[in-house]
Amino acid sequence: MEFGISTFGEVRPENVVGRAKESFARMQELLEEAKLADRVGIDVFALGEHHRPDFIISDPTTVLGGIATQTKQIRLSSSVTVLSSDDPVRVYQSFASLDLLSGGRAEIMAGRGSFTESFPLFGYSLNDYDALFNEKLALLLQINREEIVTWKGTFRAPIYQRGIYPRPYQEHLPIWIAAGGTPASAVRAGKLNLPLALAILGGNPSHFLPFVQRYRQAATQAGHDAAQLQLAINSQFYVAESSEKAADEFYPSYEVLMNRVGKDRGWAPMTREQFEYLRMPEGPLFVGSVDEIVEKLLLQKELFNNTRFLAQLVKGYIPHEKVLNTIELFGNQVIPKVKAALENKSA
Repeated sequence: MEFGISTFGEVRPENVVGRAKESFARMQELLEEAKLADRVGIDVFALGEHHRPDFIISDPTTVLGGIATQTKQIRLSSSVTVLSSDDPVRVYQSFASLDLLSGGRAEIMAGRGSFTESFPLFGYSLNDYDALFNEKLALLLQINREEIVTWKGTFRAPIYQRGIYPRPYQEHLPIWIAAGGTPASAVRAGKLNLPLALAILGGNPSHFLPFVQRYRQAATQAGHDAAQLQLAINSQFYVAESSEKAADEFYPSYEVLMNRVGKDRGWAPMTREQFEYLRMPEGPLFVGSVDEIVEKLLLQKELFNNTRFLAQLVKGYIPHEKVLNTIELFGNQVIPKVKAALENKSA
């Protein structure tokens, strides 16, 4: 089982044309977080794409390229590339360049995005939400298979016998489907025999079991070996020396984030009582002590038989040194305990 960290690079909106000092400071923090994750043996560092004033990652490959030059082993991924509003040729070229820069550590998590700002920004209609993703994913997969490409679609100029360069250091770039629970996403990934990254950010995780089952059933029906499928679960995460400390340090930032998003989506305001419910053993939030997090990871593994866990950091107002502490606890204590428990169970 692999373990990773994902982040969208939260930042307080600065409302400036230039001299974005807080964004600069946050970018330096991201570099430190990635270097520490690499040092403590975490497998994956993933950055998600957003086009909002409260996030600094609009181009994951640029930031991952910087991280590549300062790390040695950790895999470098997007925790989502919003493929629907991007050009698959440029996406492939960017990640192939990252792969060459990092010595074969790049991978893509392609999704439709949980926010929609990129669609009007790049001139696409939300009426084409599904069709855009289906067409662009097909082209991206073809480019990954073939050096010389001939292709024709609806939303992009055709390609006739053109080489797509550079090619990656790996034989093929790993391409994952990033999903939030839409059944069609599970079926698509299964039929295409692609790894699936599922974000569980709310609700009882057991409610997502039919989604995962549908993913594996679709793969089997398409003639693939479902036992070989890779499944990642992405959950919001914070670990500290005690349960109370983790909750007290994490909650203020979580409340601000959820209420900001909830205002756009019509959710009721977040309360501390709701938060405590969400971080219970059966809840979606991985916020607690080392032993609590270990137990939740083992329960999740038993439920989904996932091959990867992505710990989504929500920095918000949490001091940088405390974020580094949670990464260190994750790498040095949580992961070894989970691996030992899984080894004992299989022995």
